[in-house]
Amino acid sequence: MRTHRRTVATLSVVVAVAGWAALLATQSRDAMPLEPVARSGESVTPAFEGWYPNPDGSFSLLLGYYNRNQTQVLDIPVGPDNRIEPGGPDQGQPTHFLTRRQWGVFTMTVPRDFGNKRLTWTIVANGRPMSVPVGIIPDYKVEPFEDAATGNTPPVLRFEPGGPTHTGPPAGIAASLSTTFPAPLALTVWATDKPPRKEVPPQPGVPHEPPLSLTLSQFRGPRTVTIKDPKPVIEKGDGKATTTVTFAEPGEYVLRVQANDSSGDGGMGFQCCWTNALVKVSVRPSGSDRP
Repeated sequence: MRTHRRTVATLSVVVAVAGWAALLATQSRDAMPLEPVARSGESVTPAFEGWYPNPDGSFSLLLGYYNRNQTQVLDIPVGPDNRIEPGGPDQGQPTHFLTRRQWGVFTMTVPRDFGNKRLTWTIVANGRPMSVPVGIIPDYKVEPFEDAATGNTPPVLRFEPGGPTHTGPPAGIAASLSTTFPAPLALTVWATDKPPRKEVPPQPGVPHEPPLSLTLSQFRGPRTVTIKDPKPVIEKGDGKATTTVTFAEPGEYVLRVQANDSSGDGGMGFQCCWTNALVKVSVRPSGSDRP
């Protein structure tokens, strides 16, 4: 199972590297392969991370991205520079791109008869177009809800005590909240996890990951979001974690809440075991009388 997942991870890298290499060949101002990563001005590469079947017979396509800039966070609205085709341009992809590699950021659902069709996600950042084809490609099947080798499962998130649970890749909006500008939003999450049936021994050179951690970030929105504590402390008793979020102007925003266990970001490339949940926040103008 680990061998199969390693193949998937390798194929994903090959697609991204192939696209990058093509771009290097056509743009003389790109950095040479061995030069340090630039602080800004580089591309954002969409990443197809695999697909998995759903109980109703449909399939979910799992995607992330790689922002090659060290410090430049980009906002790219849905449209010509951030599009999924055919059927788009909006298929629920992010418009706010954090730096470096981001795993399992969103999913797209396709019908059971999707067959060998392909969708293409294109991102144009700093004038540099990057695209990736996605579909039900046999070698890209993943199992994000359980690691068959260890029995590990993703953390569980709730946004109210005893409320609905969210685990694994994002599937739509997990919670809808609201606030009135300019008041900050108090965001509370309950995160729990259970240990795997079989512990994985530490690997030389691989950083030790905490047993459970949370990371909050912006996914979509018209302006900047400020999160007071993007990695809030999880209380040991009930798994409660709280932070505050401030919005630069009224509008509709989406936040990403990521829970990682000791398998780390992206399950160290094996797509298990982590959870990403999307939270919609409606920020009303000051004086608004809407509920």
